[in-house]
Formats: sequence, structure tokens, C-alpha cells
Amino acid sequence: MPEGDTVLQTAQRLHTALSGRLLTRSDLRVPRFATADLTGRTVLDVTPRGKHILTRVEGGLTLHSHLRMDGAWRVYGPDERWRGGPGHQIRAVLGNAERIAVGYRLPVLELLRTADEESVVGHLGPDILGPDWDPDAALRNLLADPARTVGEALLDQRNLAGIGNVFRCETCFLARTTPWLPIGDLPAPQQLVTAAKRLLEANRARSRRHLYVYGRGGLPCRRCGTPISKTTEDDRPVYWCPRCQLGPVP
Repeated sequence: MPEGDTVLQTAQRLHTALSGRLLTRSDLRVPRFATADLTGRTVLDVTPRGKHILTRVEGGLTLHSHLRMDGAWRVYGPDERWRGGPGHQIRAVLGNAERIAVGYRLPVLELLRTADEESVVGHLGPDILGPDWDPDAALRNLLADPARTVGEALLDQRNLAGIGNVFRCETCFLARTTPWLPIGDLPAPQQLVTAAKRLLEANRARSRRHLYVYGRGGLPCRRCGTPISKTTEDDRPVYWCPRCQLGPVP
């Protein structure tokens, strides 16, 4: 699933392509909004919020999308061939005289009033890469349920927004804990917040992530050389170093 850094990069590409320009093409290919037409409206901005993307257009409307596992937005020139997937996977097309944004396999796509954005993102905790970032609030949220495991607490977007499975594993590595330790037993829980911020900031502008453990099962730990362990939890791969990270394991 795309995480905060990837969603931020996607929103920035959309903002560059669409913001401040009049829409000359609008096609929302979901039944509920298939008759909605945004042509003739100017895109005001494209803003990421956690893993959500909010495309605001004049007239007080926002196109809300979420990529989840397989969704993607691609930006093309007016004469460029679209390469994001077969036509039946296209869920949205927004275009102006210079660029065309195409949304593929978007599991969440809805048009709402900008004034009602809180109905879809108001439940989120502080956004790690957003202007509302508040490390103290994020830490309070994480510690609200001391019995909850570190991994579960990090994935809960109500605690802090932007972390998915990749950065769950990476954050735990930097904080030297396994994901299965109850968060109330973590000696220095503030390290989770610091590590999460450090990781997403470091990767916000990179086309390829620098990863410590994720996807490196069986390879030597970058810190100690011990082979990285891997297991599967709720259909998600989990990676950790059995020497560097302390706590229970499956």
C-alpha cells in the first residue's frame, strides 16, 4: 500500500499538473459520480492528508481519492499514450490544455463539498508529513492503549497518519523493538515518533526508498550483519532483525 511519502509525491505531481488551470476534461468513472462534470472549473490545489488525496476545485468541491493497495494517479501530456493499465481500470480523468491526470484502480473516489472534508479525513491523527504534525499528540495517541502492540498502534491512522506496513517495519527497526511488543512496555516510546518522522522525511523526495529491513528477508542486517527475519501477519510481510530488535516474536 502506498504510504505517506508516496502519497505526498503523487499529490505534488497532480498539483503541478493541475493547480491553477481550467479543467477542459472531466470523467469520473464510478457509478455514483458518473454524471458529475468538473469541466470549466479551475483546480485550486491538490493536498495530501495521510494516505488521502484531496483535489480541490473552484465552486467549493473536493475530489477525494485513496490509493490503498493498487491505486495510482498518472500524469501525461496531451498526446502521450496512457500506460497505467487497461482502460477498464480507469476511474478518473482530469485534464487541461497541457496535462492529463488519470486515476487507475482507485478504490475510493468521491466528490464532496470542500466544507465537508473532515467527514473523510477528520478521524486521522497528526499527519507526519503535513503542516499539522504534532509529535506530542501523536505520542499521546499511541500510548492511549498500553496493551496494544507497537505494530498495531503504528498502523492505526487515528494515532498518526502516513505509516503503512513498510514504515511500520522500518520504524520498529530504528526504535529497536519488534512490532509485537505491547507499546506500554516500550522503554522510550518517543523514539517511535522520532523514527517515523525521520523515515518519512528522508524518503519524501526519493524515487526509491532506502530501507533497513523491509524486503530484505535473509539478507544481513545493515547494522549488525544478522540475517533479517520474515513472517506474514494478516497477509502482510513483516521483517525484523532478531538481534537488534528486542521483544516478543511470532
